[in-house]
Amino acid sequence: MKGASGSAQGQSPPPSPSDYLIRGTAAEGKIRVVSVVSTQAVREARERHKLSYVATVALGRAMSAALLLAADLKEPQARVSLQIRGDGPLGGIHVDAGVDGTVRGYVSNPAIELPLTPESKLDVGQAVGRYGYLHIVRDLGYGQPYTSTVELVSGEVGDDVSYYLTSSEQIPSAVLLGVNLDSQRVRAAAGVLVQLLPGAPASLISEMEARLTQVGEFSPRLARGEGLRELLEIWLGDLDLTLVPERLPVRFHCPCNSERVKGALRLLGRDELMDMIQTDKGAEVVCQFCNKVYYFSEDELRSLVAEMSASQ
Repeated sequence: MKGASGSAQGQSPPPSPSDYLIRGTAAEGKIRVVSVVSTQAVREARERHKLSYVATVALGRAMSAALLLAADLKEPQARVSLQIRGDGPLGGIHVDAGVDGTVRGYVSNPAIELPLTPESKLDVGQAVGRYGYLHIVRDLGYGQPYTSTVELVSGEVGDDVSYYLTSSEQIPSAVLLGVNLDSQRVRAAAGVLVQLLPGAPASLISEMEARLTQVGEFSPRLARGEGLRELLEIWLGDLDLTLVPERLPVRFHCPCNSERVKGALRLLGRDELMDMIQTDKGAEVVCQFCNKVYYFSEDELRSLVAEMSASQ
């Protein structure tokens, strides 16, 4: 199922609640439902990376998708890495999300912009590319991470994640992702994942896709102030929808810090660090995920080299 998107002009949106994720079941426990509001996180990603309109929608969809995928992990430190590498001008999309509700991400070419589609939509599929791969890495918090790769279906992100879950995970799934923009800001970003549980008839997934399609555009309704729980009730309320009362807070978070960056510099080796000292008189390191810049003076690099030498 394609993720909804749009570029809406007009009055300022109503205040957005804090981002959160909710879980539930429907159809007498035959359907698993996970939904997330990621508006603030996508806003922060757009501001940090200076994203174009189409790059914002592509990355926003991927951030919501990664949060939905991470929701079924068990260990507190478990995480999901989602990477999309298509043949479009956007380049790669990289997202990291945790079962704790933290998410971060970036795209290779954040400034690209494309003409709208004939339906006046942002052309995410063209930006990402029709050909390429979706890579999912599930770090369960113990043992070796589980890695899976599938070919892109459309580059629209929602279709691609749904295909991954159905073909690689063998779980019939429907995914709806949406990011709504105006000329100044992200008005709403969200996602819904519906999956069949063991014993459920396969025909249910087609019904879920039809229901999500008939509701109309997802993120514009959230931008107008409709609540996530209310929308889920509209879609699934007649199927005995039961939502867990607790919300999992969601936020943009990158764990990078000066000590971690120093650790990365150590991996370069003393010769490379000495070359930085002599050629650049210091170092500038940019975190790809959050775009934070770390500066290290010539003296700081010399001190790092001395520490490395002393530890040998």
